Amino acid sequence: MIQVLIADDQDLVRTGFRLILAAEPDLDVIGEAADGAEAVRLAAQLRPDVVLMDIRMPVLDGIAATRELLMAPTTTRVVILTTFDLDEYVFAALAAGASGFLLKDVKAATLADAIRTVHAGEALLAPSVTKRLIERFNAQQPAGSMAPSKVKTLTEREREVLVMIAGGLSNDAIATALVVSPATVKTHISRIFAKLDIRDRAQAVIAAYNAGLVKPAIQA
Repeated sequence: MIQVLIADDQDLVRTGFRLILAAEPDLDVIGEAADGAEAVRLAAQLRPDVVLMDIRMPVLDGIAATRELLMAPTTTRVVILTTFDLDEYVFAALAAGASGFLLKDVKAATLADAIRTVHAGEALLAPSVTKRLIERFNAQQPAGSMAPSKVKTLTEREREVLVMIAGGLSNDAIATALVVSPATVKTHISRIFAKLDIRDRAQAVIAAYNAGLVKPAIQA
């Protein structure tokens, strides 16, 4: 059973998400928070697997709450909820440690699947939108201007895998491209996460862009 905490200052939004998730046999809403500070407190108390975190909330916004929640060692993953697909705060939320984000008008089935995906740590949510956001952010600065020194510790193969992760490839797709087993890919990814001190694929994508391993697409 995947335990979920919903954090949103709108009662109707929380109720809607709770009803959607209640229909799923493997998802359980264990708490609700009306602001970021309450979300941090309840997350520490209830230790949910996934937190659905709104960005704009009183007392403490979703970004600050995400940063505070993930500052201490935890297995909890955060999914940011946003009204606009290019919300200017989403990149900051991902950089703070969120595993991805969803639009508030997400379909019920997509919401449930997204929670399962993030819980499994397998992929970014809304990858095309996330990619556009990161590209827009990075287009404003020279490639590699924020390159973390830790990327230099990666082997050539690990860098190759990191680039493929940034391209949105799944483990199976990476295994096919490299002609190796999925187990080998998982080993490479585990080593990449350890060397870069990151927790999931969302942060891996950011690291790849910031290090200049992946260049932002040129916008028309």
